[in-house]
Amino acid sequence: MDLSRRRFLEAGALWAANAGLGRAAATAPPRQFQLHPFIEKNPKAVFIRRTKVAGRMDALGMHREGLALGRQLFRPAESGGIPVSHRVVLKPNLLTSRAADGTRVNWGTDPNFYEGMLIAMRDVGLRKFFYIEANYRHSRWSRQYDDIHEKYGVEVGEFNRRAAHYQREWGMNWSRPDDAVVYQNVPHYPPIHEPDTWMINIAKWRSHGMCLTQACKNAQGLTVWPFQRFCPGWAMVTGAPDHMRAHVCKDVEQRVNRYFESHRRMKFARYDSTAPLGPIRQEIWAHKTCDNLSTLKFGLHMVEAIYAKNEDPADPVKEFLPNFVMFAKDPFRLDIVGLWLGGHEPGNVHFYRIAKERGLSDTFNPWEVPVYEWTDEGPVQRKLTDFQRTAMKTYYLKREGEPEYHLVNEPFDYDRIKL
Repeated sequence: MDLSRRRFLEAGALWAANAGLGRAAATAPPRQFQLHPFIEKNPKAVFIRRTKVAGRMDALGMHREGLALGRQLFRPAESGGIPVSHRVVLKPNLLTSRAADGTRVNWGTDPNFYEGMLIAMRDVGLRKFFYIEANYRHSRWSRQYDDIHEKYGVEVGEFNRRAAHYQREWGMNWSRPDDAVVYQNVPHYPPIHEPDTWMINIAKWRSHGMCLTQACKNAQGLTVWPFQRFCPGWAMVTGAPDHMRAHVCKDVEQRVNRYFESHRRMKFARYDSTAPLGPIRQEIWAHKTCDNLSTLKFGLHMVEAIYAKNEDPADPVKEFLPNFVMFAKDPFRLDIVGLWLGGHEPGNVHFYRIAKERGLSDTFNPWEVPVYEWTDEGPVQRKLTDFQRTAMKTYYLKREGEPEYHLVNEPFDYDRIKL
């Protein structure tokens, strides 16, 4: 069967499934929705759903898994829930790359999985959806995402802001972090911070110079461009454009350097690295991320890990198929479980220690996190070791003599180092 014919059949099957769901939802439109009560009652737990997808190009499998999980997570509520008139902010991780033949390949949150989740949210009566991504200019060629947003009436935010917009505070909602280190004010795209708004974070499990991109890092795309540039270090702090500087802490150098020198004395692992994304850039990124997250309130965080790209070009294995999805109320706990499953030792990835130090998280120890497998019969408590690990190599703080892509897996004594 040729590719065009296969895609036509897949599209027809998805359309039929969607049409049937629409008829079912139309029989009794709910006025409120809620997350599964077990999630709400266990806000410190991380849930892992094993999936059954044949491969990255299995569009039907991706769609099926997103829809099935969404229908379990989102439920109609008669009272005590969230009104379906709320606006829902969607934050997937949209990342594409160019293949050798010139086609664009998605390596972010799978669009078919995303569409399945979106349909499940529509089934409980939600209709006001907003897609927000400060980096969307790099992904306008993600045609499938654009088609999904148009199909379901998702409003796509325009990222561009000029200096004059900051002067008039046009198209941005400001928030003030508690105990800020870098940003004394953080701008986010509307409708964030407005009444009657609910947010869902659907990140992708992939490696990055900050180790792994997961829930916490994915949220930085909600900040107004160019505030969302957390990674360049001092270049986007003391060297930031004039219209940003008024919103940077006046004594930012002293604040950052005080933390940085303290962490060097505490012998943070790899803080002697000479990598381009070196220790001070990691420190600045961590504090910007903490400033940002301290102002945001999500309804749910999720990491889609059905498939992943191996970032190491020298490795003969080009793609992974971990076949699972993680989700939780707490993004820090979700991420440290994801780090461990990705082959890393979370205590060595300092953002999570810094988040605890700043009072945003109560642990960076994955063994303190209750883990449940999310099955069709309900959540079942498991040990973290019950799940297979995947070696998600990264270029995070390379040591001398170490391969460019490596695991940050040196032993860490959680009993001795608790902050």
